[in-house]
Formats: sequence, structure tokens, C-alpha cells
Amino acid sequence: MTMRAMMTPRDPTIYPETDEMGEGELQRLICELLRPLLARFLAERSPGDVHVGSNQFLYYEKHNSAARIAPDVYVLPDVPQTRVARSWKLWEVPPPSFCLEVVSTVVAKDYAASPALNELAGTRELVIFDPEHEGDARWLWQVWRRDRRGALELVEQTNHDRVHAVTLGCYLRRTGNGGETRVRLATGFGGRDLVPTDAERAAREAQRAAREAQRAAHEAVRAAHEAERAAHEAERAKREAERADAAERRVRELEAKLGRTREK
Repeated sequence: MTMRAMMTPRDPTIYPETDEMGEGELQRLICELLRPLLARFLAERSPGDVHVGSNQFLYYEKHNSAARIAPDVYVLPDVPQTRVARSWKLWEVPPPSFCLEVVSTVVAKDYAASPALNELAGTRELVIFDPEHEGDARWLWQVWRRDRRGALELVEQTNHDRVHAVTLGCYLRRTGNGGETRVRLATGFGGRDLVPTDAERAAREAQRAAREAQRAAHEAVRAAHEAERAAHEAERAKREAERADAAERRVRELEAKLGRTREK
């Protein structure tokens, strides 16, 4: 044990890893699709480590177990995806660059408390998604970002189907309706191109492999036809050569016979 570790007092605070509040099924389904999709997207594009997690406590004040957030999906920069933790202490790892909150039945928590708590936690960009928004007081999307003073400010409220997430380098798009509502990643001009899920990638790869197999089968059939045609050509050439040889022998026989007749 190092001298520094010996001199550092042990933190007696108990930091719970879960609470008694459950999440709605739609909320869970949205996160189950988005978290691995975002993890793969950032892993393929980010030059450094990045960790994408879901529904864990992120503590932002030492010795205060009540100072915490539990985003539905979050991104921790400079933390490997392979690192596993039951909860995160933001004095040990960087604060989240991105957090997503899916509005649950406790609307006030996500609309009012979430921005205030994420500001304290140091979150750079917070997106609030309300799949059941209705009326003038609720929005499908809210986007909060740090301003020049370092405060988390509301920069966009919209019922359009997509918003731009600056820290992610892509768009977040709503797809489906009702119980099939999901949040997807999108790229391209205005977020026109959906980033495929692993299942969609596998399906496309299977389709590509099927097309390649079909093309190879067609090539095999064509090659077989070519081989058959070549065999017929070879057989025809053989017969032609045999006829030519027979004709040449016949000519020699006739010439020999004619020569013998003249000698008589």
C-alpha cells in the first residue's frame, strides 16, 4: 500500500446501487435498443475510450449519497466500455458528456428535476425524450447544453421527430408509435440515414451473402454450360479431324491405286 493511500481517509459514505423505483416497459424497451446501438456507434467513431451505460447511479458529490443522477442512457468519456461498475463516482471518472432521460409517469422529475441535477453533475448535454407528450406543456424533445458560462441551458424544444445531439455527432430520431416507439441514431443530411442495429446489420449481411451465393450459383451454371459447350466443340473438332484423316487416307489409297494402274 502506498503512503498516499495510507494517508487518505476511508470514505464511510454508503452509496446505494439501486432504489425501489421500477421503470416502465416502454422506457426499458427504448433503452435496450439505444444503449448497445450508441455504444457501437461511438466505438467505431471515437478515437479514445468511451463508456455507454444505462440506469445506474452517478454520484456527483462526495460524502453525499443523495447527490446523484440515474440517466436512462449516459456516456462517460475516457472510460473503457469494458470497465464494469455498479455505480459511478464522478470525482473518480469524468462527468457524462451526454445523458438521455425518457420521461416516465413522474413527469415533474424529468422535466424540472433532471436538468437541475444534470447541471450539478456536470453533464455536457442532456436530452429529454417524452414519448407520451401531449398538450402545450410537454414536448417530444428537449435539448439542454452548456453555455459559455458553463450553465446547462435549454437550447431546443420540439415535437419534430429528430434532434441533433452535438456531443454524439449524430441525430436522435423517434421511430414507431405507441408501444413501438423507439429512439434511433441517424446520420447524413438532417439525420436522414438511420444507423442500423446489430440485427439489421446481420439481416443486410445475410441478404448480401444470399445475393453472393446466388451470383456464385449463376456463375457455376454458366461455367457448366461453357464447359459443356467446350466439350461439344471438342467432340465436333475430333470428329472433323477423324473425317479429315479418313479422307486423307482415302486420297492416298486412290493415288497409290492409280499409280499401280499406270505402271501396268
